Amino acid sequence: MSVLSESGTALSGAESLLHTLVACGVDTCFANPGTSEMHFVAALDAVPAMRPVLCLFEGVATGAADGYARMAGKPASTLLHLGPGLANGLAGLHNARRAQSPIINIVGDHATYHLQYDAPLTSDIIGFARPVSDWVRRSTSTRALPEDVITAVACARQAPGQIATLILPADTAWSPAELSGTPGAATSLSIVSEITLERIAALLRGSGRSAMLLRGDILHGQGLEIAASIAAQTGAKLFCDTFAPRIRRGGHHPVIERLHYRGDEVIRQLAVFDHLILVGA
Repeated sequence: MSVLSESGTALSGAESLLHTLVACGVDTCFANPGTSEMHFVAALDAVPAMRPVLCLFEGVATGAADGYARMAGKPASTLLHLGPGLANGLAGLHNARRAQSPIINIVGDHATYHLQYDAPLTSDIIGFARPVSDWVRRSTSTRALPEDVITAVACARQAPGQIATLILPADTAWSPAELSGTPGAATSLSIVSEITLERIAALLRGSGRSAMLLRGDILHGQGLEIAASIAAQTGAKLFCDTFAPRIRRGGHHPVIERLHYRGDEVIRQLAVFDHLILVGA
């Protein structure tokens, strides 16, 4: 039996997808849609909790989703048109993956029963998506769609952040839905063991010179002040990698030295240290 929307009409697969995204805490979608995604676009009016942002090029959509994730600290979704649209956004997704930005990347596709006709924009979407995605799945029915969305969001939120690509055939978007999904428990963060912490403390208190390589939330959260305090008390040097996704600077915030880009320069930069402690790196 189909579920009814607030208007009393049958809930579509696209509406089910959007309701599930919102329930999982994803409320912004950067979109460059085409005809295959029109039912998703129509569903945006039925789910006002999802904020759509129209982008005039796919590279802008993926780049905006990357920037949003870096600054908001939570995933956004994209909406791209078939394989060629995804291909236009690959550079932005590459940068997002290197920055470990969480993104739910939704790519439209022809109806499942239409793929056999090899229409002009038919392509190997999974093949395009795999190099820039940590998880890829083609949803095959409205029954499977809510669980696919929940899995995609959980994957994207996997620390420190991943890209999940969900391929949405047009008939999955327009068919009546049987349900929308409810998210499960949040993914727990990995915890450093007491033994490892004791070893790190011993290194920092020891006679050798230590450096700490920082990445992730520590570069713009409370951890930055804690790292600065540790450095002040132990003499450890603070570094971040060349392309740190986000770093808080200016004012009273500590100065973090970036590693050089060239490998030989990094070797010279770190040659004076006996120990390198990785913090989220």
